[in-house]
Amino acid sequence: MTVNIGFIGAGAMGEAFVSGLLKTEEYSPQTVHVHDIKEKRLLYLKEKYGIQTYEDPRELVAKCEVIVFSVKPQNIREVLSSLKDDFTEKHLIISIVAGFSIDSIYQYVSEKVSVIRAMPNTPCLIRKGVTCMAFSDNVSEAQKEIALNIMGSVGNVHILQERLLDAVTGLSGSGPAYIFLVIEALCDAGVRAGIPRDIALDLSVQTMIGSATMADITKTHPAILKDQVITPDGTTIAALHVLERAGVRVAFMDAVIAAAERSRELGTE
Repeated sequence: MTVNIGFIGAGAMGEAFVSGLLKTEEYSPQTVHVHDIKEKRLLYLKEKYGIQTYEDPRELVAKCEVIVFSVKPQNIREVLSSLKDDFTEKHLIISIVAGFSIDSIYQYVSEKVSVIRAMPNTPCLIRKGVTCMAFSDNVSEAQKEIALNIMGSVGNVHILQERLLDAVTGLSGSGPAYIFLVIEALCDAGVRAGIPRDIALDLSVQTMIGSATMADITKTHPAILKDQVITPDGTTIAALHVLERAGVRVAFMDAVIAAAERSRELGTE
């Protein structure tokens, strides 16, 4: 089912979905609509993708059946307030705004409007993302299929209860930053050990890619894959001993919990 899809907020994530949708060939540039407060951004997107752009978000809402909100958490209330009289029961709202609940959206729109809350991550920019979604009670099966197509255009999709989406934000939403930090640290360690930086960076990146791909393809528990690298009294167990003594495992767990808690806070600010 092809519909008109409008994006309110056209930053990197909004553009990722525009690009992903057009690459599926299920949607044409005529069915993809974008609003952003920056005119230069709209001009860039129109020239690159041939999509429909709007300076007035109300025109976009009137044209589209599906509205995707990809604005900053600090701006979502103001944007919704300005559009609250423009939504009808024909609309499906999809919000990818961190921490902003379905109930919070219903403070601004009629309960007849269907609402989906989603949390993607930045690898969506290269169509390698992962997104989790939760539905309001009135989302139809057809609307669920549309949402799955939109989110699936840039990566894997999972459906969860909404109460888990703040945790998803802490794990996969913020997760790329944790992985980039690890890559950077490994690269610096390689340089410290004498490896040229460009080679150290490639070794770090390819080790990360290869390990993640191996876990994905084999579906083997990571503890088992880790043990396959270890030999008694070898180099790997010596390194892991240092990491465990430094509390790396607990640090990652604490980081995910801190990000999840911050996501909850954003929804109340």
